[in-house]
Amino acid sequence: MDLGIAGKRALVTASSKGLGRGCAEALAKAGVDLVLNARGAEALEATAAELRAYGVSVTAVAGDIVSEEARARVLEAAGDVDILVTNAGGPPPGLWSDWEREDFIKALNGNMLTPIALMKALLPGMMTRGWGRVVNITSQSVKSPIGMLGLSNSARAGLTGYVAGTSRQVAPSGVTINNLLPGIHATDRAISLDTGVAEREGLTLEQARESRSATIPARRYGTAEEFGATCAFLCSQHAGFIVGQNISLDGGAFNATI
Repeated sequence: MDLGIAGKRALVTASSKGLGRGCAEALAKAGVDLVLNARGAEALEATAAELRAYGVSVTAVAGDIVSEEARARVLEAAGDVDILVTNAGGPPPGLWSDWEREDFIKALNGNMLTPIALMKALLPGMMTRGWGRVVNITSQSVKSPIGMLGLSNSARAGLTGYVAGTSRQVAPSGVTINNLLPGIHATDRAISLDTGVAEREGLTLEQARESRSATIPARRYGTAEEFGATCAFLCSQHAGFIVGQNISLDGGAFNATI
């Protein structure tokens, strides 16, 4: 399918690997020029070099998007982008009794306030031009909270509420905002989570992965490639009537009729 976005320009954060990279690569395949951001300069430059093979322009800006200084550099490099994909690593797991106010502030900065800051900076230009796409990578936990991920549950639920109202306000200008809710995918985040389970329960990493996979109706982890393809569709010319939605990519793990 021709997504109709060749020649558009996109900013994708946390895009050197994992789900962010999957989204960036899918957009590159669709002919979208890219501005990539991640904290690790080496991995980011390697990803940028590989994505240029699709014949698109790729600008890499290393830095922690949560910091105001790095965010300003990224936005300056991005300029008038047509597409924004926000992504950031989730806060560490733990128990409700482990977290103090500072832990919640850090989680909110990373997974709620930073995506909001990026949207506030880029939405006005999209609205003026009469076209734009925003996709926020959040988590299945906004629909079905995960006990060990209370920091993530809280911050991402806040972002979801913000998008619910904002998306309806910008839609008349031809701009859509939607959220993608990943379940477990074969990324570094999954390795980190499974390693924690393995250590707590005395399992091997493979046993922990098999145990988690058994709880998913699809009986496997998702891939960055299929996640990226869904993201690219939401950024396409065909998705202009999808507004303010929270779309789960979890292999059927969230059990609900609607």
